[in-house]
Amino acid sequence: MSAKKKLNIGLVGYGFMGRTHSNAFRQTPQFFQPEYEPVLKAICARNAEKAAGFASQWGYESSETDWRKLVERPDIDLIDIASPNDTHHEIAIAAAAAGKMVMCEKPLGRNAAEAKEMVAAVEKAGVPNMVWYNYRRVPAVTLAKQLIDEGKLGQIFHYRAQFLQDWTISKDLPQGGAGLWRLDVSVAGSGVTGDLLAHCIDTALWLNGGIDRVTAMTETFVKERHHNISGKMEPVGIDDASAFLARFKNGSLGLFEATRYARGHKALYTLEINGEHASIRWDLHDLHRLEYFDHRDAGILRGWRSVHITDGDHPYMGKWWVPGLQIGYEHTFIHQFADFLGGLASGNMPGPSFRDGLETDYVTDAVLASARKGTWEAVGGEACPPQKVNRTAS
Repeated sequence: MSAKKKLNIGLVGYGFMGRTHSNAFRQTPQFFQPEYEPVLKAICARNAEKAAGFASQWGYESSETDWRKLVERPDIDLIDIASPNDTHHEIAIAAAAAGKMVMCEKPLGRNAAEAKEMVAAVEKAGVPNMVWYNYRRVPAVTLAKQLIDEGKLGQIFHYRAQFLQDWTISKDLPQGGAGLWRLDVSVAGSGVTGDLLAHCIDTALWLNGGIDRVTAMTETFVKERHHNISGKMEPVGIDDASAFLARFKNGSLGLFEATRYARGHKALYTLEINGEHASIRWDLHDLHRLEYFDHRDAGILRGWRSVHITDGDHPYMGKWWVPGLQIGYEHTFIHQFADFLGGLASGNMPGPSFRDGLETDYVTDAVLASARKGTWEAVGGEACPPQKVNRTAS
């Protein structure tokens, strides 16, 4: 057996996403046998002590406190950005200029203007790139894509998605700083539109194609919060809730809602697609099941069925356990990284690419503009050509 090519990884950020990405880097070779061997080369974060502790826990060979030094290191092939939204733009552009592959947490940019410059950078450098929209890699959602592409649903009429949480309801919850930067508009860019709806939008664009125009409303229920950095009460600039209607380019209608004010829901992401012949439903709280209704079934048996996505012929499941045993949230990141490594080997990179991430940012920009102006807004955007790989790892 020939030696595997090593892929030296430099990770920026040690929070929630830093852990999920690191787990994916460690677990992918155990289950997917890629041609590339991930090497956890360095972790970068501002707090030297915490960075060193993270490196020890997860098996990184070294740590840095300046992402610029990480990007400059010749022993790094891939820069993975798992830091807050306001860092994505600068790090990604510098990494691409240094010839590094780049993976980036969502949303790609705080707005489409940032994302467009990031796309230009990676495409100019010709480096492989990907955005961590992980819900595409839930086996049930991947199966939904397969059913749609096979024409099982026929013409699509409706697409509905919700993402409901309840963790910011308290007026005493501050904004800003570690763990709460998502409530600081200068760091996050927006609230639930760029955080939760971005997931819904990426999945929708992948399953149902482009969105032509939107009309939206948003609300900020708590107008001022204590800011952990300034120490003062400051206006809240993010949206606590966001909902919009959409017209897809294929003629179907979309209905999207996200909020952090749905008491009783911690992370309820649901979607339903209604077609000419059949419909599908999926629920993150029951992520290993896909509900399917087919009008072509015999009348006496016609009804919603719940398909347990655990068999070896279901997407990704042949790499895991025996039929009947399910997997979870963390596996979606493993699937995504496995597909990234597979793309490096084949030269045919899978999505979502940075350009795909830009398409989502075009929609979120239009949603926020519509909510401000109270009008229908056209969605900007460009076709997404496939990535061409022209760089190999160490």
